[in-house]
Amino acid sequence: MISAAMPKILAGISVSMLIVAAVFGVLNSVRVKGLHLDLAIAIAARDAAEHGRMAQAKEFKSRQTKIPGTSAKSADAESKAAKVEAELAKVQKEKADLETRLEANQAEIASLQKCAEEVGNKPAEANPGAPSTVELQAELDDARRQRDSAEREKVFLSETIRKAQERSTQLEEEKKRRAAAGKIGVRGAVLAVNQAYNFVVLSLGGRQGVEPNSEMLVVRDGTLIGKIRISSVEPATAIGDIVTSSLARGVQVQPGDIVIYAGTNS
Repeated sequence: MISAAMPKILAGISVSMLIVAAVFGVLNSVRVKGLHLDLAIAIAARDAAEHGRMAQAKEFKSRQTKIPGTSAKSADAESKAAKVEAELAKVQKEKADLETRLEANQAEIASLQKCAEEVGNKPAEANPGAPSTVELQAELDDARRQRDSAEREKVFLSETIRKAQERSTQLEEEKKRRAAAGKIGVRGAVLAVNQAYNFVVLSLGGRQGVEPNSEMLVVRDGTLIGKIRISSVEPATAIGDIVTSSLARGVQVQPGDIVIYAGTNS
């Protein structure tokens, strides 16, 4: 009986081993496919990183070639700003001198007015040594002429001060305009994005002239994709709200996007 059952047992064991081998074969096949997939993902990630590195190198080289022209423009802007500063200081000094002269002129007018009133009210005396009426009248006329001259000088000084004030205001506005223009075009990058609360962290801040409520243009691959409005500024970083209405459908701001300072909204 044992001899008769032995072939059946061996056949069963063989079938079981074949089934086990088939299972292990399937598992190994799945594992090999997974490894191939992981390898393909790793190769794609490596190629993407290499592409990004080459793009950054190309952008860096492009910036390097633009540095000489930018430096020249910056030096020219600084020279013009220094001239405006010097002219503004000169105008303000002239204005202060004119105001001092005007105050002295007004004091002189008051003194002459008082003198003229005293001469006009001074009674004629019988004293032979006292000035005659004609002399007193001449003295009064002379005081009036001096007062009129002082009045004309006062009008002239007032007009000169007004012009100096207008020039000072123009220079102040020019100074502010140049300061604002110097910031426009400053570039940075998006460091982080919070899609849930719709804000970003930028790589430039107060040291680069960024101000609260200013706007930043978001550029990717040379194309404008949206805008950011600055909400708070630190010395080296800034936080801004994404202007969702400026984004095209399906477009999102991403870390690494370039931002360009576009000025401050009043």
